[in-house]
Amino acid sequence: MKDGFIKTAAASFDVTVADCKKNGEKIINIINNAAKDGINLIALPELCVTGYTCSDLFLQSHLLKNAENELENIAEKTKNADIIAVIGLPISKNSRLYNCAAVLYKGKILGVVPKTNIPNYNEFYEKRHFTPAPKENSTITLGKKEYPFGTNLIFVCADMKNFTFAAEICEDLWVPLPPSVNHAKNGANIIVNLSAGNEVIGKCEYRRDLVSGQSARLVCAYVYAAAGDGESTTDMVFAAHHIIAENGKVLAENTLFENNIISTEIDVDKIDGERRKIGSYQTDLSSNYQTISFNMTKKDVTLTRKISTTPFVPSSDTEIDKRCSLILTMQAAGLKKRIVHTGSKGVVIGISGGLDSTLALLVAARTFDILKRSRKEITAISMPCFGTTSRTKSNAEKLCGAMGVTFKTIDIKNAVIQHFKDIEHDENNFDVVYENSQAREREQILMDYANKTGAIVVGTGDLSELALGWATYNGDHMSMYGVNAGVPKTLVRYLVRHSKKLFENENIGEILDDILATPVSPELLPPKEGEIAQKTEELVGPYELHDFYLYYAVRFAFPPKKVLRLAKYAFSYDDEILVHWLKTFYKRFFAQQFKRSCLPDGPKIGSVSLSPRGDWRMPSDACAKQWLDEIENNRK
Repeated sequence: MKDGFIKTAAASFDVTVADCKKNGEKIINIINNAAKDGINLIALPELCVTGYTCSDLFLQSHLLKNAENELENIAEKTKNADIIAVIGLPISKNSRLYNCAAVLYKGKILGVVPKTNIPNYNEFYEKRHFTPAPKENSTITLGKKEYPFGTNLIFVCADMKNFTFAAEICEDLWVPLPPSVNHAKNGANIIVNLSAGNEVIGKCEYRRDLVSGQSARLVCAYVYAAAGDGESTTDMVFAAHHIIAENGKVLAENTLFENNIISTEIDVDKIDGERRKIGSYQTDLSSNYQTISFNMTKKDVTLTRKISTTPFVPSSDTEIDKRCSLILTMQAAGLKKRIVHTGSKGVVIGISGGLDSTLALLVAARTFDILKRSRKEITAISMPCFGTTSRTKSNAEKLCGAMGVTFKTIDIKNAVIQHFKDIEHDENNFDVVYENSQAREREQILMDYANKTGAIVVGTGDLSELALGWATYNGDHMSMYGVNAGVPKTLVRYLVRHSKKLFENENIGEILDDILATPVSPELLPPKEGEIAQKTEELVGPYELHDFYLYYAVRFAFPPKKVLRLAKYAFSYDDEILVHWLKTFYKRFFAQQFKRSCLPDGPKIGSVSLSPRGDWRMPSDACAKQWLDEIENNRK
């Protein structure tokens, strides 16, 4: 439960229809074992105490009495289990029968939630037995005690304010306005659904989309537990389809027709943060809702959910291809609009033989193809200087030749040396002046050549460089349009690799492969024995770490200790390395905001953007101390 993680589960078992005692024994066993496994919240299927397919046996008072007795027995036999359990059973109240979800914790019944929408079509005829939930909450007497009864119940953990949940039952999810809509608007971060929907062709896929879609619309987690094959009888077959989703993403799902338990960790702090961030998310604290508090000891949760080391990159090859194709099209569409709007006669790109300038050139070529204009209107300028290696210069020239763009080489060494003389700088002093003078000279050439030819300069810097401020102010920092501004470094590689498929008829695959294999470098310091001497990731840290930190620190606004915890779980780096580069990330991210405050335009690509006109607004002189202090205080 630390850092907002709640371990949740959905389970089913081989129900014996109409045998409450036998079903109760299995439920008790599942709950107690789940508690031993550290699960905080578990959902079991609809009417699992009696079985969903009891039909007219639901009218037998003997069955209903046994179900209530077994509910109390289950509560008693699980009183030492530190776990919330939500189980289904029929309960009679005021001569009406309700299909209910009972919420149990440490031997107590916290509340009873009746089903609101009763299906009565096709193979379902629940209205023969059950009554829809009353509109208002009330109480219900079970044994000698009264308990909250109604749809509008929110269960809240006293020691963890974001651990809040509510329940709905099966059909409730399938109607135009599910109860979960109001549950979420009234503060429920987790929705539990007890279901006994049968299986037919195509229903599995629809159900999955329904659950994930509802979790996305409501910005919540959704735990769906379905009845298993023990219910299969007469004309219906049940498949035990369990799903746990969080804000549109399915975190866990089982194989059909296997009675078992699935579990994963739901991040309720992330849900709460997303709701705060989304200005259009509607809260509607209704007086009709009743809050039920429970005390659960906050404890650590071992993470089992997948935490990708590359959160900006899809997990499957198919999805990567789809994503890359879309991104390249988005980049080209943005550049196309700028070219058409400005009436530009062409574009100018500084080409280095590195990944970023390669991607910018590929995007430009795609743009001019879409415009049905000659690629000769793309001018790629190589500007070798002190740190340029033959490998990168050769790759740049070969790539431009293969793509049919205009290629020029302008050696800037003499111009930079003259500049050093003008400002009285020792050319053997390899300091920031030495480096930035080269970057600014290159930018001057690009801008002036663009003016000369009636073109615009296309920027090459990427999102990761913007986050770290790894750009020379008024050097490569500037352009008329930055096509890579929304693309993180880890994704740049995939886009360049994917481009081999788009330009496969132009024999550029081998060139792109060598560019992909070249170390990332600004090439501003003299080579060592002909090889690149200045490797970016040795200076600012691995981009895979910085992109990971960027994603969780900006996209979800996680505190540093949580970002560090996720990094420890996802990566195999030593803890000291993770801490070192996380501190570097926060120091640079805060210190370099002034560069982001005056960025050129560029297309927003994904969920993280650092444009001051888009998603990110931050004071240029904000202090990073509190973030750095938290890293120090949570290193272990």
